[in-house]
Amino acid sequence: MILSGKLPKPLTTRLASGLDSVLDRTVVPGFSLIGPAIRSRLPSWPADPAPGALAGRHVLVTGATSGIGTANAEQLAALGATVHLVVRDVDKGAQIAALIDGETRVWRCDIGDLDSVRDFAQALRDSDIAPFGVIHNAGVLPARRTESAQGHELTMAVHVLGPILMTDLLYEHLAPDARIVFVTSGGMYTQRLPVADPDYQVGEYAGATAYARSKRTQVDLLGHLARRWPRAGVYAMHPGWVATPGVSESLPAFEKVMGPILRDADGGADTTTWLIGT
Repeated sequence: MILSGKLPKPLTTRLASGLDSVLDRTVVPGFSLIGPAIRSRLPSWPADPAPGALAGRHVLVTGATSGIGTANAEQLAALGATVHLVVRDVDKGAQIAALIDGETRVWRCDIGDLDSVRDFAQALRDSDIAPFGVIHNAGVLPARRTESAQGHELTMAVHVLGPILMTDLLYEHLAPDARIVFVTSGGMYTQRLPVADPDYQVGEYAGATAYARSKRTQVDLLGHLARRWPRAGVYAMHPGWVATPGVSESLPAFEKVMGPILRDADGGADTTTWLIGT
């Protein structure tokens, strides 16, 4: 009999899948630094995109002036993509673009303002660029109820209405094998889909609750959006618990408690980059 320290591959795969499920269900450690530290040692951990995987491709990143958005822009450029920073503040966008080693272009668009989204989409269509990737990363977590230019609750406008309208307007101009990624949040697990009150007009407003509702809406709409945009791959990804300027400003207590095990922006961006680059 020949003994081996290695488990048969099917059993190894099943154990890896089971451990991955356990990490998901634990939520806090699974989505912190602990999760990828364990998962990266499992046989189910996927390979990184190949060098130059996005050469000649155009990728749009909304909210690219800080945190995960900036990290995504840097990672995508490192894979050869021309990265289009879609931002509200073009001066800040230009500063970020200057720090990125690769081809970039800065566009102005306030994702929560549907007229601004229409203007941006028209400008992009006029440029004859065919985006391969669209990353809906822009986010907001207001302390008090705030309405968009069109009168919608702001988190719903920025995380759901603006991204869907933008993709609708650009869909026919996307590359045939395009990927669309919504950057969602683990906060979605705390809320149900707000079918009866999407604009949060009922009850006492809480920014974190509104944020979670809008992120839940992104995920619950995913199947419908995949059918709406059948030529593209449509995804939602949760970046885990990440130390970003937005978390520091909006959820200081969370950052204080979770700080030692929060992922950095690069760790939060890597799954989105993988979805676009593989």
